[in-house]
Amino acid sequence: MTAAPAPPRSCLAAPTVERGAYRPFPNEDGRNRRQAGLEVPALVGSLGLIRGLRILEVGCGRGIALPALERCCRPHRLVGLDIDPALLVGARAHLAASGTRAELVEGDVRRLPFPSAAFDLVVDFGTCYHIARPDEALAEIARVLRPGGRFAYETKLSQLLAHPIRSRGRRLPWDRAPLLQPDRTAWLWSCRRRAVSA
Repeated sequence: MTAAPAPPRSCLAAPTVERGAYRPFPNEDGRNRRQAGLEVPALVGSLGLIRGLRILEVGCGRGIALPALERCCRPHRLVGLDIDPALLVGARAHLAASGTRAELVEGDVRRLPFPSAAFDLVVDFGTCYHIARPDEALAEIARVLRPGGRFAYETKLSQLLAHPIRSRGRRLPWDRAPLLQPDRTAWLWSCRRRAVSA
């Protein structure tokens, strides 16, 4: 006897969160200041990101980059997603203190709780390097990007400089993410475009 096929999963259904597969990084003031004051402006400038986009940051943690993304990109919509509810509590406080208008969503990057083509830009400050099954994350990122939308992420060099021990041997499985095509690289950052057709 064969089992009946499982019903399709709605992208808007509450995601199953797999918290044990990711270990958060320590909260370091110096690292936070560099990310907000240097990394985000460098990312925006070097990759030529434009204003008015719908932006999702995956693994937003304490929300450090969200105010800088708002300042630099003036997005139409800005969303931060993280798997850890405790980090989102800190992110809410950080956004309130900075006057940043952004949505915060608890969820797993491997099962994003957004409809397809919901964003023009997805930004990742290293989360996909540090989770189990990053191929699932890349597939979900491709799904929520509009055709022609961009995925901005840290290069392997950036990861080695920031986390020399923890990132050793980790890579992103681009061969398993054919919809995310190479677009632009700027030393510590790269960008891929969501293919227009599947």
